[in-house]
Parts: sequence; C-alpha cells; structure tokens
Amino acid sequence: MYAFNSLPKSVVWWLPHLAIIQFAFGQISKLDSIGQQIKTTPNDTVLINLYYQYGEELANKYPDSALWYYNLAKKHSIATKYDRGRAAYASHAIEILNAQGKFKEALALCKEALAIYQTIGSKKDIAVTLINIGSEWHYLSDFQLATDNYLMALKIAEEMEDIRLQRIINNNLASIFINLKEFKKGKTYAIKSLELAHILKNDYAISSSMFNIATAELYLKDYDNALKHYSQIIQIGERTDDYILILDGWLGTADVYNARHNYGEALNYYGKVISLSKEKDAPEYEMYAYMGLSDLYKNTGQNDECEASILSGITLAEKLGTKYELKDLYLKASEMAEKAQRYMDALEYRKKYETLNDSVVGEKSKLNISLLEAKFESEKKETMISNLENNKKIQELSISQKNSLNYLLFGIIMVILLTSYISYRNYRHKQKLQTNRINELETEKQLAATAAVLKGEEQERTRLAKDLHDGLGGMLSGIKYSFESIKGNMIMTTDNQQVFERSMDMLDSSIKEMRRVAHNMMPESLLKFGLDTALKDFCNHINKTGAVQIDYLSLGLANASINQTVAITIYRIVQELINNTLKHAKAETVIVQITKTEHQLTITVEDDGEGFDTLILKKSQGMGWTNILHRVEFLKGNLNVDSEYSKGTSVHIEFNV
Repeated sequence: MYAFNSLPKSVVWWLPHLAIIQFAFGQISKLDSIGQQIKTTPNDTVLINLYYQYGEELANKYPDSALWYYNLAKKHSIATKYDRGRAAYASHAIEILNAQGKFKEALALCKEALAIYQTIGSKKDIAVTLINIGSEWHYLSDFQLATDNYLMALKIAEEMEDIRLQRIINNNLASIFINLKEFKKGKTYAIKSLELAHILKNDYAISSSMFNIATAELYLKDYDNALKHYSQIIQIGERTDDYILILDGWLGTADVYNARHNYGEALNYYGKVISLSKEKDAPEYEMYAYMGLSDLYKNTGQNDECEASILSGITLAEKLGTKYELKDLYLKASEMAEKAQRYMDALEYRKKYETLNDSVVGEKSKLNISLLEAKFESEKKETMISNLENNKKIQELSISQKNSLNYLLFGIIMVILLTSYISYRNYRHKQKLQTNRINELETEKQLAATAAVLKGEEQERTRLAKDLHDGLGGMLSGIKYSFESIKGNMIMTTDNQQVFERSMDMLDSSIKEMRRVAHNMMPESLLKFGLDTALKDFCNHINKTGAVQIDYLSLGLANASINQTVAITIYRIVQELINNTLKHAKAETVIVQITKTEHQLTITVEDDGEGFDTLILKKSQGMGWTNILHRVEFLKGNLNVDSEYSKGTSVHIEFNV
C-alpha cells in the first residue's frame, strides 16, 4: 500500500482533538470501527473511501476536521492515480464550502470533477455533477448558467429514467423561476417535482417540493393554498420528528399571515419559531423570524419593537456570516434610524449595507451615502444656528444655508431616481434575456426529442419495407412459381382450371399490393434518384388509380442537392397532405408544386374539394395532421392553410434549406 510522506499514520490516529470529537459525537464505536479499518486495510481504493466515510461522520458539527480527511482522501487518490476518488472529493467538500459561502471555490471543484467523469464516469456521475454545477451558479445568482446545467442534467436523467434526479432538477428549476419572479412557471416545475416525490415515497423530497409550491403561492397571493401546503409540511415534520421541516412550515405560515395582515396569528407563529430555534440551536431560523417580526412591527407602527427585532436579527446574521440577510437587516436598520432622525446611526448602517450589497455599486451607492451625510451635516448646522438665533446676520445665513441644502438634496434625489430607473431598466432587460435563453433551451430540447422520434420512425419504415419486399415478396413469388410448375404437371378439369386461374390472379394482386405498401413505406426511387423523381412516381401512381387527378410541377428541384433526412421528411409531408385530400376533400383535381431556390424550398398543395373550417385544425388529434406539424417543426418551417367551403383548400409551406 502507498505510504504518505506528509503525515505518518500513527500520528493521524492519536491526534487529541479527534478523541474529543469522538466523545462529543457519541459515536466512538462507529468512528473507532472506521479507524481500525483504515489502519489495517491493504487496499488503496478502500482506504480512500474510508477517509471519505470518516469525514462524513465529522461533517455536521466539525466541518474543518471533515475537510481535513476529505483532503487526505484526495491526496491519496492523486498519489495512487485513482481518478474516481479524486472526482469524489468535490461532492464531499462542496457541502462544507457552501455552508461557508465559498461558492466560487465549490464551483471550481465541480468543474474539475465533471472533466474527470466525462472521461471515466457513468451517465449518472455526469448528471449529478451537472446538478452540482447548476446549484453553484444558482448560489451565485447566475440563473441562465444554472438553468443551462440543470437542463443538461435533466436530459440525462430522463434518458436513464432516474426519477430521483428528475425530482431534484425540477425542484431546482422551480426555485430558479421563483427567483426570476415567474411564480406560475416556478409552481409548475415544483408540482412536477412533487409528483415524482410521491412516486419515490420520500418525506424529505415531498416536503422540499411542497415548500417551493407554497412559496410560489405566497407571492401569487394564493394564501389559502399556501397555508394548506405549509400545514402539510408541518405534519410531515411532526410525523418524522424532523424539527427543520416544522420550522420551515411555521415560518412560512407566519409569512402568509403577515402578508394577510393577520398580525396576531403571524406574531404567534414567529414566536413559536424563535422558541424552537433556541431549543434546537437553529439560529438561522431565529434570524428569519426576527426579520419577519421587523416587518410586522413596522406595518403596525411599533417602531421600538421593530428596531429591537432588527438588532436581534443583525446579531444572529453577523454570527452566522449570512451576508445576504445581513445586508437586508442593515438596510432595515438604516431606514428605521433615519425615520427616528438619528442620521449618524442611519449613515453607519447604510455604509455597512452598501459594503455588502454586491448588486448595487458605483454612483448609486455613493449618492445614497451622500444623502445621509448631507442630512447629518444639516442636523449639525441647524443646531449651531439655533444657538445664535438672536443674531440677524446668522439668521440670514441660516436661511441661505437651508435653501442651498434643499437645492442640493433635491438634486441628489433626482440623480438617485434617475440612477434607480436606469438600474431597474437594465435589470429587467437582463432578466428578460435570461428568461428568453431558458425558453430557447427548452425549445431545443423539444426539437431534439421530435428529431429522435422522426428518425426512429423512418428507420422502422425502412426496416419494414425491406422485410416486406425481400421476405414476404420473395416468399409469394416462390409460391407463384410452385403453382405454375404444378399446373404444367397436372391435368385439370375446366372448372378447376378456372379456379386455378382466379387463384393465380389473386396471388398476383397480393404481390402487387405488397410491393405498393413497401414502396409507400420507403420508395426506392427516393433513395436512388432523389426527391423530385420520388414525388413524380408517387403522383403518377395516384393518377393510375383514378381516385383523383394530380398535376405535379417542380422548379429547381431536379438537380438540387438535398440532405437525405430532409428529403425523406419533405416526401412524408407531401404524401400525408395528399392522403388527407383523398380521405376528406372529395376533390377531382390536385395541384402539387415544389419550388427550390438557393436558400429556400416551398411546397404548395391545392385541391378543388369541398373545403373546411381551418379552426378545427387547432383541436385536431389526428395522427396525420400531427405528423405534418411535427415534421414542419423539425425543419423549422412555416405552414399556412387557406380553405373555403365549396372552393377547396390550399396548403403552403416554406423551409430554409
């Protein structure tokens, strides 16, 4: 087994702090068991996995020690060239890094793991790593890149039919759209996640999906349903003895009552959250409860209680290091201090807020601080002026200074309003671009699925046509030859002779019908001579049946070079349009025109049939019309249908080729 130079094994297992950790955890036997295996195993791969297991046991309460063992596993993986062990480091370490707010560092580890898994990993390894990368971008508020990675992972998860991964991805996408304030779309993804969670029969998955549904409903002001879902989360938490779920449900319920202005119930639930948070040592929930209380007290005009709640929240946020919530609390504190005309306090809180607020930088931040500084200077000058009230010259100076200050404040306020408007417009534009990109990714996924279906359909048609022509066709021809041989060696009566001749005619008809079906499935002329010849043959064949008279005209198609997949798709579209005409139009003549220019191909099919109301196409469930739409969509074409009763129908399709 490979020996480490950095730290002898004897030192690893006698570090004093580990004994303390084992005792504190109450897991001496489990940690000792893993430790004994580490000291005795001769296998490098097993050793690396044991290092990871040991770290997992320490991660919840001693993340630094856990990270130390994860690093030990990674170093050993590199030394023994065990790539899977090196890639596994990311999935273990990012939980600790995310808790510390080191999202960029976690993202770099996930990208490194993806590069390894793309070489030696399974589809599931790649999908899980893409989810992790999407989550890191999600934390970093780049919703477009987050969605891009989630959708790539979702495609793989659907290919594998992995319900658990599909559930996670749909729930993450729900959170994305809620962040983008597209609450209805977010709720749709969360509902799909909940359906999958019920299939999995996993309480945590059900409550997690339900939480996103309830959050969307809260913002959509669907308060009754939001309360119902938060109540169900509380019930799951009580049944599974999971206090985190109970806190989630109580906090959400309090927010709903707060939004409804039912302040008595809101106050009750915020109090329950604070009490249980202190009992279970969950300070983050206590912090969120104080944030909710600050809004409640502000709305009810209880300014002292509001400030007390904000200060309690700030103390917890500073202890937790949660910068996002801390900046919001600093802003609340600044607004309350300004309302109380304590401009120095307001200025200090505003400065702290601006320092943390990464999304609002530059001139807007400077102007906000300048406004508070101006108010503070104004307060000082007014105090000085009040002490010299009896001096006429000072009075005039006071008036002048006040006027100047008013002009200055007015100018600053106008600049702030202009800057805010520009920032808001840029934010909305960026949000719109992200939403458009996400919709494009969803459309591309749907087109890829359509392409796969069409390709599979054509492959199956080709196989069936070959089987009919080569298998059944050869068999029927052999039977005909055998019957002809029997006829030459037998003496038959006149009646038997007639029966025999009718049977031979029926056999000939069967052979012709079989060849016609095989030709329709995959015409040889299309593969051998191209689209133009195949369409001519198809129209001529219809003309010979006498069912309808088809006039076929092509311009620029005879010598055109067209991709075989595109040619087959266009052939199927024309074939289906003519079949629809034969079934429904009761037409006498049909005109089929194909025009090919340098960059465009157009199809026009017109008949003199009885016509119909084109609105029924929007409700049509027929396979024929559905296949036409799918093929036109696959080639990114434009389709237009004009029809009038007793005057016939015209279908016009354009493609860029």
